[in-house]
Amino acid sequence: MANGKKIKQIIIKILKRNGLTSKHALICSNALLNAEFVGAHSHGLSRLKMYCDRIQRKVINPKPRIKIKKISQSIFLIDANNSIGFVAADVAIKQAIKSAKKTGIALVGVKNSGHYGLSGFYAEQAVKKNLTVLCFTNAPPAIAPHGAKKILFGTNPICFGTPTSSKVPFILDTSVSLINRGKIRVAAKTGNKIPKGVALDKDGYPTTNAKKALSGIQLPIAGFRGSGLAWMVDILSGVITGSNHGGKVKDPFDDFTGPQNVGHLFFVMKSNLFTKNYNKQIKENIRRIKTLPKLKGVKKILYPGENKYLRYKKNISKKIKVSKIIERDLKILLN
Repeated sequence: MANGKKIKQIIIKILKRNGLTSKHALICSNALLNAEFVGAHSHGLSRLKMYCDRIQRKVINPKPRIKIKKISQSIFLIDANNSIGFVAADVAIKQAIKSAKKTGIALVGVKNSGHYGLSGFYAEQAVKKNLTVLCFTNAPPAIAPHGAKKILFGTNPICFGTPTSSKVPFILDTSVSLINRGKIRVAAKTGNKIPKGVALDKDGYPTTNAKKALSGIQLPIAGFRGSGLAWMVDILSGVITGSNHGGKVKDPFDDFTGPQNVGHLFFVMKSNLFTKNYNKQIKENIRRIKTLPKLKGVKKILYPGENKYLRYKKNISKKIKVSKIIERDLKILLN
């Protein structure tokens, strides 16, 4: 167990030792700690060694020369120069926020990036500026296209965020798989089983063995619809930005043959573009849904983002639980 401030100092120290600037190390530490505080441990400290391994293998550039190409007042393409994904996404969302505040709308694509953690972390930054946002990013193969028996699409998250009438933002951040790949990796490391019905082994049989799931097939949400959404995200963040797509994104844990070249796409707009009483409208929208009759056992109807916000508020003042595996990784990285 350690407090967030101490863990943050450790993360920054490790990343600076691996060549990142103080500024970039701070950006990464904020993203990793946010994942821990919201309870997404599969995207937090458990990934730090992976990022460092990729830097040491020279497939992540610790000192990138990130280029921002202005296509119009509202459209930009960022070449991340094989930056760690946190830094590339930070540059992108800040550019999108700045442009949307000025022109009302912004579209920012990113190529030559890497895994950037939780999409909701970037969406929240836009929502805090009273903006509505969509975030897309592709990922290494994990899901088979509908009708195929070979994995090709990533778990490709879809994220939407918008301001509400309260301090709790509406943020839907979901992968298109029944379970995110990070949770399966954690289960494989700890020797725990995964839930039934979320993955198949390499021969196409249902499995609760995490290691077999990693070498097999993850199942998408809603059958062919989930597969279609994964394909959509692959096009939006991969094809459109000029990044890897169609199964070409490299696995960050296992494939060190080259950079991932992950693509991201951020769409940001002023929430009141079409209606000047947006705040009144969203308040009424949420009120109507929350006052609906509830199923037996349901105390309160929550909108996407509420549970995560409550976890963050609860955990921010608590010490972070560091598993023996992560503690071992930190010791290796500090030596």
